[in-house]
Amino acid sequence: MKTRRARASAGTACGALLLALTPALTPTLSATAAESPPPGAESDAVPETGTGRTVIGDGHVDIGARFDHGSWTVQIRDDTTRPATWRNTTDVVLRVGDTAKIDVPESKEFGFLGNPGDPVWLLPQVQQDGVLWPGWNSQEPEVASTVDREVNWQLTGVEGPGDFVLFLNGSFGTPKILFDGRKKLPQETGIEVNSHVHGNWAFTEPGTYLLDVRMTARTKDGKSHDSTRTLQFSVGPQDPSRAFTAKPAGEGSHAASDTPGKGRPEEKPEPPKSSGTDESSAPLWWGVGAAVAAATVGAVLVWRRGRSGRRHTTSSPANDARPEGDQRRRTTTP
Repeated sequence: MKTRRARASAGTACGALLLALTPALTPTLSATAAESPPPGAESDAVPETGTGRTVIGDGHVDIGARFDHGSWTVQIRDDTTRPATWRNTTDVVLRVGDTAKIDVPESKEFGFLGNPGDPVWLLPQVQQDGVLWPGWNSQEPEVASTVDREVNWQLTGVEGPGDFVLFLNGSFGTPKILFDGRKKLPQETGIEVNSHVHGNWAFTEPGTYLLDVRMTARTKDGKSHDSTRTLQFSVGPQDPSRAFTAKPAGEGSHAASDTPGKGRPEEKPEPPKSSGTDESSAPLWWGVGAAVAAATVGAVLVWRRGRSGRRHTTSSPANDARPEGDQRRRTTTP
């Protein structure tokens, strides 16, 4: 009976996942713009950038470019507030709780997420209660009215304990990968002006992820605009506030790399600093000093025995001077 119930539960979970990953089997509900706010909806946001650190783990947010007091920048639009608030990426941690944890389905189409049954934390393309729903848009009023054609969005670096993939559900649920942190970066996609898109954000391990993103555009007056920022994700049951203090492992990132991998180079630990009062290094120096002292005592004993032996054989000024000269060299050695 328990086995049958377990199988039934597994089948239900798999079915729920496929349903989440396949929002519809008709072209009218294909993936990218379902349930998106109408064009111009961004005008309801507070014009001033919000302040203070915020952890967001439920509800709707968007990553997008905007003109903040005339300066082009990538920010996060927080729709969990009323009215909506644009925030700097450094002030926001996007939480991916265990409510977003699922098993990789049996379908071969989703093999890029891992082996069937492997855990994966997925922020789905279709909104679900209790799960963060992040998208991206180019609807900020000044962006929508001045940018020529589209905003270029790049993933330039990925750092985290596992893999990151962003993908869309195409017709009949067929996945279309936009960003894959395991492959060569940067990778890019376009965001048409005055559009709003959602996708599936997948993370294969719990922990903190830092995603370096870049958005560029050319306005109708011919000027180019460029901004690079870091998105902070906290995945799994850890304290999400830890992501605020996460430090990049290196100055460089995948943006300057020609080889695939998880992202930024691994941080190398700094060598321990030594000082006269450093307790951590005291045992090491004590051990070295003891070894030197023991070697010196042993050498003196060998010298004395050799000297005594030579007294029983022959004695000459040359023979007597050699060990004394060696002894002076030893005592003057630091």
